[in-house]
Amino acid sequence: MDLNKILDASNQEEIFVVDYSISIDDYVAIDLSKQNEDLKLFDVSSSKAWEIYINNYLKKANKKVAYGGYLEHRNLYERSAYFSSQTEEAQRNIHLGLDLWCPAGTDILAAFNGVIHSFNDNTNFGDYGPTIILEHSLGNDKFYTLYGHLSRASIKNIKVGQSIKQGDVIAQLGDAKVNGDYAPHLHFQIIKDLQGKVGDYPGVCSAKELEFYKQNTIDPKPILGLV
Repeated sequence: MDLNKILDASNQEEIFVVDYSISIDDYVAIDLSKQNEDLKLFDVSSSKAWEIYINNYLKKANKKVAYGGYLEHRNLYERSAYFSSQTEEAQRNIHLGLDLWCPAGTDILAAFNGVIHSFNDNTNFGDYGPTIILEHSLGNDKFYTLYGHLSRASIKNIKVGQSIKQGDVIAQLGDAKVNGDYAPHLHFQIIKDLQGKVGDYPGVCSAKELEFYKQNTIDPKPILGLV
């Protein structure tokens, strides 16, 4: 399973995972890596401060969605014991999905035809909160898309095995009260092998795990037309 196979199998020129009425022209890249000096100017442990920062960033750029983060090395996870470690090599701080920052309540769309593989409310501090994983088939191959930081209502009336069409509204974004205490955003991740996991899959890894996860995940940006 590779990126080209997935792109070739797509049934439409543009793939959206947030509100399709928002044009790709209204997206702007954002750097949330350790190298961004702006992140030293506010309390990165505060979801409210993050929301103000993201909103100001979008306003300044005159855009509606800020995106980025695949394989980005970040400091923001240090606030949570769920990601922390005593050794730097084992610290989980490399992001494995694409974040799309936009308001709570924004519609979330299925990237491809598939079925609901699993869902869960991952309630650790700094975790995904409500999460949906879809399973997709290409011939004999399977791959998965993960949608994290959703509203709780998004996982109330769905069933494992439920058929989903590309572009279907499958959820809405949650706010900081339910999404792991983050500014509202979608964590979108493409996974080749779920390794038996249900309703959850690592969205952040350590440096010592990076080579494995680079092989088991796919950069979503080309699929969403963001490169």
